[in-house]
Amino acid sequence: MSRQQSFPTAEETMGPTPACDRLPTKKRNSGTPTTIHCLDHDILCMIFAFLDIFDLVRSSAVCKFWNDIINRSKLLQDLYYKQKQDSASNPIPLRKYLEELAMERHRLSLQEGSIVIDQWRGHSFGVNQCRMKMGLLLTGVGDKVMRLWSVDSYKCISQYSVPDVDPVVDFDFDESKVVGLVGTRICIWRQDGKRSVFPSHEGTFVKGLCMRYFDPEAVVGCEDGTARVFDMYSRKCSRIIRMHSAPVTCLCLSEEQLILSGSSLGSITISGLSSDQRVATLKPIDATGIRTLCFNPSSQLVFAGSNVGYTYCWDLRKMRPLWQTRVSPNVIYSMQHLQNDSSSLVVGGIDGILRVLNQNTGEILSSCMMENKLLSTSQNSFGTIERRKGRTLSEDTHIDSISRSARPPITSLAVGMKKVVTVHNSKYIRLWKFN
Repeated sequence: MSRQQSFPTAEETMGPTPACDRLPTKKRNSGTPTTIHCLDHDILCMIFAFLDIFDLVRSSAVCKFWNDIINRSKLLQDLYYKQKQDSASNPIPLRKYLEELAMERHRLSLQEGSIVIDQWRGHSFGVNQCRMKMGLLLTGVGDKVMRLWSVDSYKCISQYSVPDVDPVVDFDFDESKVVGLVGTRICIWRQDGKRSVFPSHEGTFVKGLCMRYFDPEAVVGCEDGTARVFDMYSRKCSRIIRMHSAPVTCLCLSEEQLILSGSSLGSITISGLSSDQRVATLKPIDATGIRTLCFNPSSQLVFAGSNVGYTYCWDLRKMRPLWQTRVSPNVIYSMQHLQNDSSSLVVGGIDGILRVLNQNTGEILSSCMMENKLLSTSQNSFGTIERRKGRTLSEDTHIDSISRSARPPITSLAVGMKKVVTVHNSKYIRLWKFN
């Protein structure tokens, strides 16, 4: 009997079936989107290699994963070394180069960029103060609540109620707490919502007009011309410094433990935070009241805004005036600059025009306002976010020809990278984006 011919099986010919092929086939979920988190290290490196050095730095700040990839792949270093080879000037450290590049982009955007303004209702009553740090915005003064917002999403992150019937006069904040001047008391709100109030000392704390906070101390400018220094941890007034013979209208603090204060009579005094002695006095040419102060630690320049529209600048190292410019016909309420920026100073006042000045010369680089045309709307938990276009005014524009309703007074402003936040003693908050 002949043996029956046999043929090899597929398994004998091609080898054993892989384990993954023997598993039941799952139908792919078409509703699950593919995100950038699905890309591996090598593919992300290829994508990042197409970016310029500025966009690469911004990408490194998106998340820890991207930051690790960009740093380990040395893409930033490669671009920087190429820049050094192309540049005839002496190379500077990478960190310094990136900082200068960011500040140059910021300066150009404020001076020449197109403007889009997002406006939303943030309070039930008019508010006239704002502070911005670390991508967060704190607004208040005018009603009985302060609100902390995300600058990116316009979402209200926290809300801080004001005790009793005294209004909030001024406030400041850091990553762990909000410090407020409420009537004649200092209040501290923690991130967990708990509030503590400094004990009242009869006769030692007169009416406060302004406050600045630099951990661990808060400094209050008072109506009697003194500055009172409060320790946040002992909850006591540690020093009383005689600053002026008139009310202290504005304050700013430096990292070198200096207190700078302006008065209603037009003088600016500088005192040490750790002593009760005045270090120096700066006086404008005219004797108009000082309404706002700003200090740049990078350049050691002091800026001031007056009740009649003048801005002033002094060199703190030489204790001498550098320039003065009248930028508005009336009160300058607020002026700020981006940290580490030594080129641009943003100024706002009663005429409602947002101005950008050269810090070194006082020259007006641009003047801006919001147009009435509505571009789009979206929603947040407090209502509608309106997007409108901003307009840069020409040098020959007569401000009085522009309706006051189109330029409400800028009572306070805060400056971020290529953005400015303004409040106007109204219910609305405006975020100006310079592209």
